[in-house]
Amino acid sequence: MADASFTLDARQFERGLRRWVGRLSEESKQAARRTGVRVQNEARRLAPVDTGRLRSSIVHRVEDRSRTYTVTIGTNVTYAADVEYGTAPRRIYPRTRQALYWPGAAHPVAYVDHPGTQPHPYLRPAIARAEEWLREELARAGRRAR
Repeated sequence: MADASFTLDARQFERGLRRWVGRLSEESKQAARRTGVRVQNEARRLAPVDTGRLRSSIVHRVEDRSRTYTVTIGTNVTYAADVEYGTAPRRIYPRTRQALYWPGAAHPVAYVDHPGTQPHPYLRPAIARAEEWLREELARAGRRAR
């Protein structure tokens, strides 16, 4: 009968394990950050451009709460949701005057019937790809953390 034995220094093993988990945790955070950048860039690419204000306002933020990373993609432009989802037909009334008037109008009017706008999704399609991109980034992170 052949015998085999080994000695395991548990403290050294635990220190190595902590270093590995720490590297993996940092790699996970970087994967979340890189995914946020990819989603932000895709949303910018898909956003319709008139003045470029909406496109340039799309940003991402990563919040770190004890190894839980939340990535937020968004914009502070007030009309962003109207572009994403479109608007229903509606009647527009004057806010401060009794009538609406603009250069080229035949005469002042009490209201204007707006036909609404078609939706131009840019954020939802970008976010839909986030899981795929995060999986790719985490696979890379796992290879780097070894």
